[in-house]
Amino acid sequence: MLTNCKISVAKTAGFCFGVDNALKIVYNKLDNRNNVVTLGPIIHNKTVVEDLERRGCKAVDLDEVAPGQTVIIRAHGVGRAVYDELAKKGAEVVDATCTGVKKIQRIVSQYSLQGADVLIAGDADHPEVRGIRGFCQTSSYVFADLEQLKELLAELEGTRSLCAVSQTTFNKRLWEQCREYISSVRPDAQICDTICRATADRQAEAEQMSKQADLMIIVGGKNSSNTRKLYQVCSKNCRSLLVENAEELKELLKDADLSKTRFIGISAGASAPAYIIKEVQQAMSEIINGNVEEEFNFAEEMEKTLKKIHTGQKVEGVVTAITANDEVIVDIGTKHTGYILPSELTDDPAKKPSDVVSVGETVSLIVLKINDQEGTVHLSKKKVDAAVGFEKIAAAKEEGTVLTGTITRSVKGGLIASSNGVNVFIPASQAVARGGDLEAMVRKTVEFKVLEVNEGKQRAVGSIRAVEREAREAARAKFFESASVGDVIVGEVKSITDYGVFVDLGGVDGLVRKLDLSWKRIKHPSDVVSVGDKIEVRIKDIDPETGKVSLVYKKDSENPWEIFKRDYEVGQVVDVKIVSLTSFGAFARIIDGIDGLIHISQIADRRVDSVSDVLSPGQEVTVKITEIDLDKKRISLSMRALLPAEETTDDDAQEEE
Repeated sequence: MLTNCKISVAKTAGFCFGVDNALKIVYNKLDNRNNVVTLGPIIHNKTVVEDLERRGCKAVDLDEVAPGQTVIIRAHGVGRAVYDELAKKGAEVVDATCTGVKKIQRIVSQYSLQGADVLIAGDADHPEVRGIRGFCQTSSYVFADLEQLKELLAELEGTRSLCAVSQTTFNKRLWEQCREYISSVRPDAQICDTICRATADRQAEAEQMSKQADLMIIVGGKNSSNTRKLYQVCSKNCRSLLVENAEELKELLKDADLSKTRFIGISAGASAPAYIIKEVQQAMSEIINGNVEEEFNFAEEMEKTLKKIHTGQKVEGVVTAITANDEVIVDIGTKHTGYILPSELTDDPAKKPSDVVSVGETVSLIVLKINDQEGTVHLSKKKVDAAVGFEKIAAAKEEGTVLTGTITRSVKGGLIASSNGVNVFIPASQAVARGGDLEAMVRKTVEFKVLEVNEGKQRAVGSIRAVEREAREAARAKFFESASVGDVIVGEVKSITDYGVFVDLGGVDGLVRKLDLSWKRIKHPSDVVSVGDKIEVRIKDIDPETGKVSLVYKKDSENPWEIFKRDYEVGQVVDVKIVSLTSFGAFARIIDGIDGLIHISQIADRRVDSVSDVLSPGQEVTVKITEIDLDKKRISLSMRALLPAEETTDDDAQEEE
């Protein structure tokens, strides 16, 4: 017994979507009609094929098909000629070709019709590759590795255009090497990545696991291409075994020495059912631990998956794939392949399917429509989400909780917000200010409160502005609790009037009067700031009772009197500009915000009858500062004081008025 040995099964082991879908189609057809056959084994697994034969579904070759039979095309697909031959035989065809293979068939058909030859990376004898070649209208060539590719391109040098694809189960690392070489030799070639994502993920996980394992068990058919590639990938890193079932594993390890084995990894090809993987896991556990597990019965396990479902039923499903068309494929544990259309996944247009669900996730769903003939069922996730979500909406109404939602569209009279899978109507008056643009809100994430709930009609009404009002009220209360005169804060200019500027301080609007905007003389507040500007203001006065806040925008450091006091003194000679004239003198600008008076008696050394005879607005003159009264904010200037002393007489002086 190996008490310290761990067994781990790869998450990606087993059926891929294409195989799973094909198998479900077969079992579904067996429920609805007799004389059903598959064109070749539906999957590379003896256990499954034998079970189908017991149920009356045989695997046949094309020449064995009889008129009137229902012929199921397996996931590998077939060429066009096979479809034509089946039509001649009068057989009813049910196409279970994997969507990934169908994609390759469309690609080669398109490019070959344009005249390109086709290069296919894969096994030339594999039915998938034969089927792909059957859709080529021009010459097609198959290569298995890089060396064959090099030889092939050397032969095709100078030929017409090329299109390169790969078998869905081709080795990803090898394909990357091949496509790089094709690009270097034939840069004009169209190279399409067609390896199945599930295959690539399965190979990557198995490779990583094999680097840590002492032994790898690969489960699947010996003639399965993807199973053989898994075995090849793992064999490079550790001892690996390829088995089809538990009995074969027991036989291979009957006399094996596993005493030094500490980690055993198990992976499986796309054709290995979960039941077989489980059986192998149990057998391995018995071998290393001596545990006797309950005998596994494939037929019973298969029957469990054939349970019936009905429209309106709530089911659990596991997401198995997300298609290029944004359809979500789900396994609900029945013979049906489950589909969730994008419209039934979510109402949020901003979200992609991968934002809502992920491969491997278990989700709750409602059955919308069942098609037993095609083996499909259409499901809805958003209906389940809406039912659960409406309970949250109703609770939010009772508790006054703020919810988050995405505006999905505008409608007459308001907006629709999606929250918790529920559409909530938000009236225009509760969404934006009067005259606001509703369309501008679409696709935005918003917070809202629930105002009304109608459980009978499953309808709800919300309000964005209620949240905004509460936020402003809370901010307002906080402001008056903490703000004091003299505090310097940052606000946003909300509106501008002739007498001042209103600033949003966060829940409270403060007023900066015109005189408190600038130390300079301004014609209008808009000369200083604009709506939307973020400005730093100082609280001049605050009244919590009335809610009024007076602000000052002009800075003390920019006070022109402080600048004048610092830089100027009596007796200093300065250049000034005349700004206005009066009957008793002229006012001159010393610096911005500071004007001094040149009395009429100080303009000249002679009598001046009118100031305008000597000075005019805008004129620049040189003066001497003769007096400064900072308390009264008065400054006296003199032009006469700068005239030569000998030219000045007392008789010529004028008395100051």
